[in-house]
This record gives sequence, C-alpha cells and structure tokens, in this order.
Amino acid sequence: MYSTLSALAIAVSLTAQGGPIAKKELDYQKQAYQQWWGSDLVLTLADLPLEGKVPGFRIPYAGHDYPDKAGGTIVAMRKYDMAFYRGQPLATEYERRDVGAHRGGRFGDDFPRRGLFGRFRGPRTPSWYGHCNGWTAASMRHAEPQHSVTRNGVVFTPSDIKGLLADLYMYTDTEFLGGEDAVINPAIFHLSITNWLGRGDHPVGMETAVGEVVINYPIYTYGSTVTKLADRQSEVKMSIRYRMNTPREYDKGPDANQTMYFHYVLDLDDKGEITGGRYYGDSARIDMLWAPLQPVQGGKKGNERGNPHMDVKEVLAIWRESVPEETRHKWLNIDPTPEDAILSDEEKAKLAEEKAAAEEAAKAAATAAAAARDGAAPTATTSTPGSPPRPVPDPADEE
Repeated sequence: MYSTLSALAIAVSLTAQGGPIAKKELDYQKQAYQQWWGSDLVLTLADLPLEGKVPGFRIPYAGHDYPDKAGGTIVAMRKYDMAFYRGQPLATEYERRDVGAHRGGRFGDDFPRRGLFGRFRGPRTPSWYGHCNGWTAASMRHAEPQHSVTRNGVVFTPSDIKGLLADLYMYTDTEFLGGEDAVINPAIFHLSITNWLGRGDHPVGMETAVGEVVINYPIYTYGSTVTKLADRQSEVKMSIRYRMNTPREYDKGPDANQTMYFHYVLDLDDKGEITGGRYYGDSARIDMLWAPLQPVQGGKKGNERGNPHMDVKEVLAIWRESVPEETRHKWLNIDPTPEDAILSDEEKAKLAEEKAAAEEAAKAAATAAAAARDGAAPTATTSTPGSPPRPVPDPADEE
C-alpha cells in the first residue's frame, strides 16, 4: 500500500508542472541561439554537456541589489551629477522620482514595460523592488571594476562604478531564454543551460521567484547526471551555482554564492531530441532564464524608462578604464558594443603592429624633443605619432 501511494505521489509530482515544449517557445529559442551564436540550438540530449562553467576570470561579481527602500542607486547618481553636471542633481532627481514612483505604486503607463519587469502587471510595485536585475546583468557583461577612475576632479571608486552599471541595465532589454509558463518548463531549462552555459561558456541570468516577485541572480556553473529510464525518457539531476547579492556595495565583492538543485524527467523523440519534461517533487523551480543585451541610452527605444541624464558611453568608458585591457579583450558577451567585442587573431596581430609602430614613433618624438632641449638639431624622421591604439592582450593571460 505504501509503495503504491509513493508511486502515485511521484506520478502526480511529475505531471503537475511541465509537459511538452510549446512550439512557439522552442522556435523562439532556436532563433535566438542562431542569432547570437551563429549555430543551431542542440536538441539531442546525448549531445549536450553534463557540466559547464564560465572561465575563472569570467565569474560574475557579487554585488548590491540597490533596493528602492534604501534609495536605489541615488548615491552613485550624486557622484555622476558632481562630475558631469557641476552638482546639478539631474540624474539624482530622476532616480529619486523613479524610486518614489515604485514605492508609491505609481508605475504609470507612459513607458513600455521592457526588460524583466515587462511582465509585472500589478497596480503597485511591492517592497522587493530594486536593481537586482541591473546588478545581475552588469556582473555578467562586465568584469568587476578594480581601480578608481577620475572624471572632472571627481573620483569614482569601484563601488561607485558598480552602482552606475547597475542603474545602466535596470530597464534595458534582455534576451529571453525560456519561461513562458508560471514555472519554466524543465525541458527548456535544460536546453538553455546546457547550450548557453555548457556549450557557450556564457553565464545565464535566472529569475528565481515564481509569480510576480522578481529576484534575479547570475548562474555561472552547473553539473548534472543523466539516467536513462526508457528509450524515450531520462532522469536528470542538476545543480547550478550562482552569485549572491550583498547588503551593500563593496569595492571588491565577497566570494558569495549559492547552489540550487533541480530534478526532472525529460521526454525524447525517436531521434533522442528533447520534447518535454516534468519536475520531481524534490526539485527547485524558477520563473525564467535570460541573458543581458548591450545597454541603451536612457529615454531611447529599448530603454525608455532608463535615466536619460546618465550617458551610456561615458559610464562604459569609466568602467573600461577601471579594468585591465587584457581582461576586456577576452570577455565574451552576446550583443557586444563595438569597443568591447572580442578580437580575432588577425585583429590582435594588426593591433600589435600598430602598437609597435606607435611606440617607435613615440620614442622618435622623445628623442627629438630631448635633442631640441639640448640645443642640437633633432634627427630627421618620417614617422608621425598618431592616436595610440588599444593595447593588445597578452596571449599568455588568455585561457
């Protein structure tokens, strides 16, 4: 009797959430993967990696989620206003009004609801509202700032820069990686994790809370086991690890992470391709998966609700100055900005030549200047120093 009831309970748990993959959702995931990776989404279970992780230098940083009840990113906005508006509180007041509207339930319908908050339909924004999606996106797209940067006499510490980045991505569009239903279908979950993180070494954002609550974290590694149950059915046990948010922003984020366990059955067709799935009762469940796209200027299409007083290019330039060049040049992102695209071997060789030529020109100019100071005629040269190119990353540092 006990075994019969146990089997019945398992059967119920396997059919409660999941089922066949909706054709519309699968077609979208195929199109998105082809768009960003230039290859097909792998559907065959046996061809998908059992584990995956980002390179060690690519692990997202633990950062602050800037809750509205604490003022959001208003401290970082004050620094920005001091540097670029001579203290006029333009970016600051925009953030203050935005946070106030959320806390007062005045979301309004003046702007399209894009990004991760596009699905929120309640009349009031609840107390959990903050910048967790902004921090998550920033930590996936950007190396953690390491050095302070000065602009117009104002010093931006690594903590300040992380605050700017979190605000930059607050309302920017994201790529949807699955989660049409209240709980993401385990088949779509498996396909997205194993293709994006397993095959692509690319971190994946997850919205963990089921329902209207929005709580986001960046996933950076996973491991799994697959057990064949029948010709067209396999059991999967998967653990993912993700970065945690911090109670405040630190110049150097702590090594804070958590693990989440998933347990589900995948249905296969006669070719071994994943067609659907169902969760076991002991499995975690999440709302959706996503990947960040490049930031768009606030007030423009794709980021209509973003802060229009904070210049995207200026913020990204500050960040670039705060991290090593070699790290930036090997940091893989989908939809990269032109300045942050990964260089091909040919581009690296060309930059190396340009760098060598610029260094020779600089030496010649220095020699000429020294000779002029000494009252001697400078040595003739046909080289003219131009704008110094970006330094080339050291291949020895690349993984």
